[in-house]
Amino acid sequence: MLYTVLGSSGFIGSHLVGYLRGSNTEVLTPQRGDDSIFNRQLGHVIYCVGLTADFRTRPLETVQAHVCHLLEVLRRAKYESLLYLSSTRVYGGAAQAREDASLLVNPQDASDLYNLSKLQGESLCFSVIGKTRVVRLSNVYGDDWESSNFVTTLIRAAVDERRIVLRTSLDSSKDYIGVSEVVPLLATIARSGQARLYNIAGGVNVSNRQIVERIQAVSGCELEVQSGAPTVSFPRIDIRLVRDEFGFAPGNILDAIPEMIEHYKQWKSGQVERL
Repeated sequence: MLYTVLGSSGFIGSHLVGYLRGSNTEVLTPQRGDDSIFNRQLGHVIYCVGLTADFRTRPLETVQAHVCHLLEVLRRAKYESLLYLSSTRVYGGAAQAREDASLLVNPQDASDLYNLSKLQGESLCFSVIGKTRVVRLSNVYGDDWESSNFVTTLIRAAVDERRIVLRTSLDSSKDYIGVSEVVPLLATIARSGQARLYNIAGGVNVSNRQIVERIQAVSGCELEVQSGAPTVSFPRIDIRLVRDEFGFAPGNILDAIPEMIEHYKQWKSGQVERL
């Protein structure tokens, strides 16, 4: 069985490649600009190309990654199936976070550029003939120590500076899912998923307060919440589809935080590379 991981150098993509190769599965990892992907069979394609926390400062690159490159792959590549990685961020402002929910976007809001580009990518996948599927991923955590993702930033600050500064309130909350739980499910959905759209998430919202308290209990760091910090919350993500079809039972980020802090300390000292 052959998989092709597009975006294999990114956080999720690199973990996915490691998982597949560890399972003795053949994996192609073409780099950006490699047009040879249009001249051979790619097997099960998993499209991990994309931007996350830096999309606000790189709007053109965001659309290029989420839409334009995808369009060329759908138009020109030969594949058995294609799985597009979208985001549960698209549920922001929605009343419910089910796969069939109606979604709200505002093109005049710069923050919605990300949602619009992901939804355009989803729409392209749904409109082509062939085995194309989409997963909407929640906030994926793990050993992404050089990123500006929220939990990563908090752990670095707690260890390096002994102080966390929150720019959103302690009551803010969202869903989190571990990368080690995500990648096996991606491979399975790409190969045999029965639906065209899945949520992959923890299924519960975890507040900033819960996360910070767990980090403080382990690290002993101080906390500052910026004056006027807004409360930002998302609807609870419905994961019944992946539970029912695959028996998916995600863990909780609060249980993972002590190990993450220890791993960051080891990574910083050069003792380890990945979890």
